[in-house]
Amino acid sequence: MRSSDSPISPQKRKILVVDDHPLVRVGLVGLVNAEPDMEICGDTGSTVDALRLAETTEPDVVIVDLSLSDGNGLTLIKRLRSNNSAVKTLVCSMHDESLFAQRALNAGARGYINKQEATRHVVSAIRRVLDGKIYLSDRMTEQTLLNAARRGAGPMHRSVELLTDREFEVFELIGQCKGTSEIAEKLHISVKTIETHREKIKRKLNLRSGAELTRRAIHWAINET
Repeated sequence: MRSSDSPISPQKRKILVVDDHPLVRVGLVGLVNAEPDMEICGDTGSTVDALRLAETTEPDVVIVDLSLSDGNGLTLIKRLRSNNSAVKTLVCSMHDESLFAQRALNAGARGYINKQEATRHVVSAIRRVLDGKIYLSDRMTEQTLLNAARRGAGPMHRSVELLTDREFEVFELIGQCKGTSEIAEKLHISVKTIETHREKIKRKLNLRSGAELTRRAIHWAINET
């Protein structure tokens, strides 16, 4: 966890960066600090430290990755909103926009930008969020509309939308051929909890066995990502 080393100018908007890749944080810090009216108030790769920094530095915008060393960004966004309903968050992630942007907005984020576009567009994304507007890339908006037209009525897509964020996260990891113990370790929860999520996923997707769940998850991973 690192707070800004220099005092924050009162006229500058404060930005907090939460990403578990140090090089990504360095890049985002450099881009933001190059702006005359913005300044980094802290950066971290931990959800615990992010919550502390958000409380002590009171940022105007928190840039959040979805995959963090000790949790996931969707949960962090919800907790940030719970602690301070006025906080604005912008997701900056490598995850597929068409799968996660809407979930991020539902969690309380005000925008979603892919890391591949961050160098060129993150500053304009931050400014849009600061203005109280939603930021989505043009490609993301077009892709979302195309996907809705192509598959929006498909039974698989509708059923997967019934999954909670945590269940969807488990479903994705199953689709990556990860076992229960591996998923539990990655998500920092118990094997028993993962097994409970698996049962709920099977019910929601009308699957009869663990093998069917694995096949459905792999099929989803291949065709939807």
